Amino acid sequence: MKSASICFLVFSLLAPLSVQGASFPRYLGGHPSPPKPPGGDQTNPPVYSAKSDFDFQSINLGLNQEYIELDLFHNGLAKFSVQEFAEAGLNEEDMFLIEFMANQEAGHAIALAHLLGPRASKQCNYTYPFTTVPEFIDFCQRLTRFGESGAYGFLPHLDSRPSAQILLQSITTEARQQMVFTQFEGLFPMPYFFVPAISQSMQWTLLAPYITECPKENPRIEWANFPALEVIDPPSGLDPFLGPAITRNRTQLTTPGQEVQFKWESPGKTVGPKGFKYTTTTNASEPKFAAWVSQYNTTYTPLYNIYGNAASTKQPEHISVFPEVDDPVVNGTVFVLLVDQDIFVTPYNFSLLDSHVAAGPAVYQAG
Repeated sequence: MKSASICFLVFSLLAPLSVQGASFPRYLGGHPSPPKPPGGDQTNPPVYSAKSDFDFQSINLGLNQEYIELDLFHNGLAKFSVQEFAEAGLNEEDMFLIEFMANQEAGHAIALAHLLGPRASKQCNYTYPFTTVPEFIDFCQRLTRFGESGAYGFLPHLDSRPSAQILLQSITTEARQQMVFTQFEGLFPMPYFFVPAISQSMQWTLLAPYITECPKENPRIEWANFPALEVIDPPSGLDPFLGPAITRNRTQLTTPGQEVQFKWESPGKTVGPKGFKYTTTTNASEPKFAAWVSQYNTTYTPLYNIYGNAASTKQPEHISVFPEVDDPVVNGTVFVLLVDQDIFVTPYNFSLLDSHVAAGPAVYQAG
C-alpha cells in the first residue's frame, strides 16, 4: 500500500544581494525574493527529518500519541450505538465529526512517521477507562489536552526546525479537537488565555498506562515514567443536566483554596506495553509541594497531612496570569504534580522540573 509523502520544491540559491540593510537571495531565473529583515532560521533547502536523538524520541512520542487518538476515536464510534450517542445529546453529524477527527489523526501519523523514517513506531493496542458516551467524550478531551500540551513542551527545543514546522501545523489541529470535545461535554470551551506546556516525561507518564501491547520492532521510548498520582474525589465536567453546546457559562468546577487530597504509587511499577519493561522511576526525594501547571504558570502549594503515599494541599487561591486582567491561573483542564522543591520554571525551561517530580502528573478538571 502506498503511503502519502511530503514533497517540497527546492530552489537553487545564488549569492545574496543587499537592499537597504536587508539581504535576500536571487534564485535561478533572475527572480529575487522580497526583502526581509536579517535573522531567523534560514535553513534552505529544509530537511524534514529528525536531526538528533532528542528529535527522534520527541517526535516518536508524538507519533504514539497520534496513534492512540486515531484508535480512540474509532473505538468510541464502534463501541456505542447511534441511540447511545443521541441519549448523550450528540447526533449523527456529531459522530461524523469524530470520524473526521480520526481521519485527521491518520494524516498526522503519516506526517510524523515520515519525519522518523523506517524506525518509526507502528500502532499498538490500547485499553480505555470509559463505559458510556459521556465518559468517552470526557476521556477524549483529557487525552487530547495532554497530547497538545506535550507537543508544546518540546516543539521549540527540536534541533530540526523544519520538523518543528510540520508538528506545529498538526498540533494546531489537535487544539481544535480538544475544544470540540469540551463543547461536546457541555463545558465552557476555553476558560483560559494560554494553553500549558508539559515535558515529554510527563506526557509519557500520562500516556503509557493506556498502551497494552506494541509490535516488538517499535523503538523504545526513552522518556521517564513517573509514579502515578491520583486525585481523590476529583472534579469532573460530566453533568447529566448539561449536554453538548457551543458554549455554556458554567462556573468553575473547583474553588480556589479548596482542599485537594492525593494518593500516589511508589516507584518501580511496570507500566505500558507488555514486553518493553517500562518501570516508573523518580530522582526526587519525598514530596513537599503540589505543582499546578496551567497557562504560563507553575504554582506551588505546600503539602500537609502527609502520611505514607497520601497527602493534602489547597488549590491555589485566585491568582491571575496578569494582574491587569481577571484570568484565574487554574482553570480548564490542567495538570498537578507532587515535587520535592518549588523551583522557579518558565514555559521554555519547564522540563527542569522533571528532576524534582515525585509523582504525577494527574489531569485536574478545574473548569
